[in-house]
Amino acid sequence: MQPLPPEQWDDFQKANPLNVFTTLARHPTLYRAWLRFGGALLYGTLPARDRELAILRTAHHRGSAYEWAQHVRIAREAGLSDQEIESVRQADATWEPADRLVLRVADELHTGGDLSDATWAALCERYDEPGRIELVMLVAHYDMLAVVLNTLRVRIED
Repeated sequence: MQPLPPEQWDDFQKANPLNVFTTLARHPTLYRAWLRFGGALLYGTLPARDRELAILRTAHHRGSAYEWAQHVRIAREAGLSDQEIESVRQADATWEPADRLVLRVADELHTGGDLSDATWAALCERYDEPGRIELVMLVAHYDMLAVVLNTLRVRIED
């Protein structure tokens, strides 16, 4: 699916001319609702490092080159090193316990659509109730978005 041509862009798309926005804007009602929801997750209460680890692991699982490319940049801004970013793709990489928990959440949600009791208990120790909800919704949202981006063949910007 092709992005909207520039002459059809709104002010947000002119300021953020990413193919994800200009393509999804082909369905204006869903696009506007998605922007609000996605923005609430992207700028939510989770630590930026946790958020980006979860998103990158989800992009990796779904094979979403677009999601991966966009969030590598954001992960760097959140303080992840290039080595850490590449390690997200490795199941056997060594991580600190807090990072390992976030990656395990993304792994379990991807493979089973649920979390084990042990993972949930660990989440309860690390995050408050809103944080637990936000992390699960974040992974589920970026999983859905990866499927959409892959299916619509949204191209990575030059």
